[in-house]
Amino acid sequence: MPEEFSPRRIRRRLIEFASVVLLIGVLVLTGPGLGDLRGRLSHASWAWLAAGVVSETLSALCYVLVFRAVFCPRMHWRLSYQIGMAEQGANSVLSVSGAGGMALGAWALRSGGMSTDHIARRTVAFFFLTSLANIGTLVVFAALYATGVLGHDRQPVLTYGFAAAGAVATAAVVIGLPRLRPATASHEASSGRFARALRFARSSLGEGVRDALLMLRTRPVEILAGSFGIMAFDIAVLGVCFKAFGSSPALGVLVVAYLIGQLGGNIPIPGGIGALDAGLIGVFALFHAPLAATTAAVLFYHAIVLWVPGLLGAIAFVQLRRFLQREARAAEVCMPLAQPIQTVSAG
Repeated sequence: MPEEFSPRRIRRRLIEFASVVLLIGVLVLTGPGLGDLRGRLSHASWAWLAAGVVSETLSALCYVLVFRAVFCPRMHWRLSYQIGMAEQGANSVLSVSGAGGMALGAWALRSGGMSTDHIARRTVAFFFLTSLANIGTLVVFAALYATGVLGHDRQPVLTYGFAAAGAVATAAVVIGLPRLRPATASHEASSGRFARALRFARSSLGEGVRDALLMLRTRPVEILAGSFGIMAFDIAVLGVCFKAFGSSPALGVLVVAYLIGQLGGNIPIPGGIGALDAGLIGVFALFHAPLAATTAAVLFYHAIVLWVPGLLGAIAFVQLRRFLQREARAAEVCMPLAQPIQTVSAG
């Protein structure tokens, strides 16, 4: 078990997490100038918030779907669920925008017998495919604004700027990274540790993107359903949270502001608390959404997307540890994970 997931480290993270949540709660309940926000909170529609919990559960299950499709389509669904949900639970508590969850998944897959090379390249493929859904959606909505389908864009610089940057970055990855090739055996044997690590990263990036492109061609249904489902159901959580507090931004504003505002969650703070909220509230404010309703919706949205995967992930993590500990014949556990790795040429 990696040190990051030791009981001592997790307890410390949970204490930090609870302290920040408590501080925000005290500020909202007692802070001056927040009367309108407190009024919104006291009149919330709990039926809409319950719908948000259901939507976030579906988003978490879509994560499991794309996780299984990327790492091993032959993996048992029970093991896929345990690893995928445990990853999301780790992401709810740990920092660094998903790296904690992927580290937990790598440990579980390695314990199950999957090779380090396979884990590394499929991790790259996983990040690429899930990011592709967000970037692709942002580009599509920018085009809908440009053609007038979604009406007037109040922040065209933000919309078109981020969409263009995402499209350029994606094109650079698709064109450039598949050209990276692994080093030859002679180079591997005659180099130091740092040089070998760089070559391993180079190989993982190139092969990971090639794997992702291959999977998009050979089994697009699971990949696209999972990747877009993660994003779509998560946006739905935010949308119903707005509904719960008597506000309903236009679809274009909701989607574009969500996709841009999510960048705040990349700041390495446990659970993204504060950073994600500020990012979303700030972007919605730029799109002229009402501040009190937006703040209330974002706070409850963040609570839902933290606690639903956190609780489900904690249960899955306990089940996963027990499963790996009691399995005496590791080879049998690893059989679904040891499928051959296909490659696709850069051309």
